[in-house]
Amino acid sequence: MLDTLDYVRFAVTLFSILDPFAAIPLFLLLTDGRSAKYRAGTARTAALAVFVCLVVAGFSGDLILRLLGTSLPAFQVGGGIVLFMMSLSMINAKLSPQQQTPEESAEAGDREAVGVVPLALPLLVGPGSISATVIHMQKGHGWVHDALSVGVLAMICLAVWVVLKAAEPIGNRLGQTGLNILNRIFGLLLAAVAVQIFANGLRGLFPGLG
Repeated sequence: MLDTLDYVRFAVTLFSILDPFAAIPLFLLLTDGRSAKYRAGTARTAALAVFVCLVVAGFSGDLILRLLGTSLPAFQVGGGIVLFMMSLSMINAKLSPQQQTPEESAEAGDREAVGVVPLALPLLVGPGSISATVIHMQKGHGWVHDALSVGVLAMICLAVWVVLKAAEPIGNRLGQTGLNILNRIFGLLLAAVAVQIFANGLRGLFPGLG
């Protein structure tokens, strides 16, 4: 089991990466003209899909690392780079290519069920959130660590559901400018976390740096 602060950091990092506020414009676009019940169901489906994907990724992380023949420090370095690239896009109030490409965005308009694709995948769950989850899960061992980590995932996905469910009033109140400001704040937080993960990975690969 890790220190309590580690789980708090994981929660803050994961929420910054998922950044459901950045998904509000696309959520409103894809559910335009739909009933409130449909929007609520879509928000619930997206949050549940995010939870399932991250739990599966977290518990299969060890297998993934062994299959790739890589170490956790190497994964931290790679994950730190991905997270930093995402943070730069967030600071510029743009959707990161690591989250969704223009082709995926165009294809999204043709889909009937949008809760899983493209909202959960690839907009919310992408290389950044998967990397952060795998790195955190690999830091500790035991059922207590696993239970607390799953609890953090559940809490963050609950927050994602709340934000998406209230997407219309949030979007109307904050406007695009307000949403951009939130994205930039989360981007700054994510940049700091990304640098720390990258530095931890380098120290693991090159102990002399410590």
